[in-house]
Amino acid sequence: MNFRRPKSVVRREIDPDEIFLDSENLPGFDVYQFEGRIEKPVSISSIVALSAVFLLMLFVLLGKAWTLQAKDGAKYVAMSQNNLLQETVIYASRGAILDRNGERLAWNAPADIGADFSLRAYTTDPGFGHILGYIKYPTKDKQGNYYRKDFQGVAGVEKYWNDELEGEHGLKIVETDALGKVSSESVIRPAKDGANLELSIDAAVQKKLYESIAGLADRVGFTGGAGVIMDVHTGEVIALTSYPEYKSDIMTNGGNDKAISGYLTDARKPFLDRILAGLYTPGSIVKPYVAIGALEEKVIDPKTEILSTGSISIPNPYDPARKSVFMDWKAHGLVDMREALAVSSDVYFYEVGGGFEKQAGLGIDRLNKYFRMFGFGQNTETGFFSGPAGTIPSPSWKDKVFPGDPWRIGDTYFTAIGQYGFQVTPLQMLKAVTTVANGGAYIHPSIFKSATSTPISGETIPVDPADFKVIREGMRQGALVGTASGLNVPYVEVAAKTGTAELGVSKAFVNSWVTGFFPYKDPKYAFVVMMERGPRANIYGATYVMRELLDWMHQTDAPYIKS
Repeated sequence: MNFRRPKSVVRREIDPDEIFLDSENLPGFDVYQFEGRIEKPVSISSIVALSAVFLLMLFVLLGKAWTLQAKDGAKYVAMSQNNLLQETVIYASRGAILDRNGERLAWNAPADIGADFSLRAYTTDPGFGHILGYIKYPTKDKQGNYYRKDFQGVAGVEKYWNDELEGEHGLKIVETDALGKVSSESVIRPAKDGANLELSIDAAVQKKLYESIAGLADRVGFTGGAGVIMDVHTGEVIALTSYPEYKSDIMTNGGNDKAISGYLTDARKPFLDRILAGLYTPGSIVKPYVAIGALEEKVIDPKTEILSTGSISIPNPYDPARKSVFMDWKAHGLVDMREALAVSSDVYFYEVGGGFEKQAGLGIDRLNKYFRMFGFGQNTETGFFSGPAGTIPSPSWKDKVFPGDPWRIGDTYFTAIGQYGFQVTPLQMLKAVTTVANGGAYIHPSIFKSATSTPISGETIPVDPADFKVIREGMRQGALVGTASGLNVPYVEVAAKTGTAELGVSKAFVNSWVTGFFPYKDPKYAFVVMMERGPRANIYGATYVMRELLDWMHQTDAPYIKS
């Protein structure tokens, strides 16, 4: 039998849930305990808010990445490369400079917090600028990196013994992170401090000598001056000073533009170390070496007398009716060699130097021989004591300076009394008079005490000891009754020779010199004082300075004038 579905019946799918419900057919069930219920889906607004947060975080990260790599990338790359492993200098402590008694002349001031090295400090006493010199510190560029890592000695002891003073710098490796923070340090090579240097200089004597030179120069109008004292056996220099000077601390520290500019523009040349590098007309202080030549060459007996009436005259080669007159500074009467040295007779040394009438002379060639024998006109020193050779007038020299003008007897006369084109340094004069004092040992000076210096090397000048004795006796008379009588003091016997060198055509200015040694009977110390370019009419000169120093030594019980 066929059944048909009524057309009004709608056909639909049966939901599976309905099947399950029907199968249980549990009327009145608790729908809230029904574990299989469907959860409500997340809303669109929540999804949008969460997406916005994630997008914001993304933009922040992208911005930081752009800053690190694009905008500041090069800077951080450099920081990373430079700071990862960096070599750093460990600066050695620079050695101190001391005088012979242990007094500090140059030392290191306490370093500031964070500083890489200590600053240099110097004595505030005057008179030490040229001997100590100055330094330049290690220097940084604008980025703070050292482009000059070492101390650089520029002048004086600081320059010539820079390696000993500086020591050896150390080295450490510093490891840093990308932010510049130190993460570790490792010392590769420790620093080795510089050596202390003990000079032969006596600081108190040096200061007093400088003050005496400066005081006289300021009072009477000398342009400058210099003084030096040396042990005639060891070569130890007790004092060595030059006026005017610069201040070591001003030159080392820089920054004081006014003071440095003043040094550079000062016509008196404060950077010139007059003892070592100054060239000056010597005048009569060369007469002892002319006398030695005359004795060695048998030109005259030391007891032979020559008459000085105040001048000598010789025929003028261009006009026989007229005579060329060569003046003495005064009429001395009859004088032998000792007396001639004591009173500084020009006529005596004109005649033994160039000859006159019956008196034979050395002549210019033999004058040059003996001047060179005592170190004039040549330079054998190097390093700290180096300086110019100076000039001994000669026919070859004149031909270069005054071409076409022949050498004349008058040129020989003037050379024999230390004039004309003669130029020497005070250091050369010191070594020459030291040789007279010690009997022929040509000593090379030392700036260090014997205990710390290299052995003194010397040469022996081949002169008869008896001839040296005559010269010493003449210089002793000079201090007793002659031109150096200002040094006739009761507490020590001094032998000396003065010189007054006329300058320029008008001869309105002079260099004033005194050289000598003490004690006379057993010489221990030689000295030279030079006052530069003062008024001719002035009666005070180098002898006044040396007398002031000797008096001070006596008053302070200094050991140098004790027999």
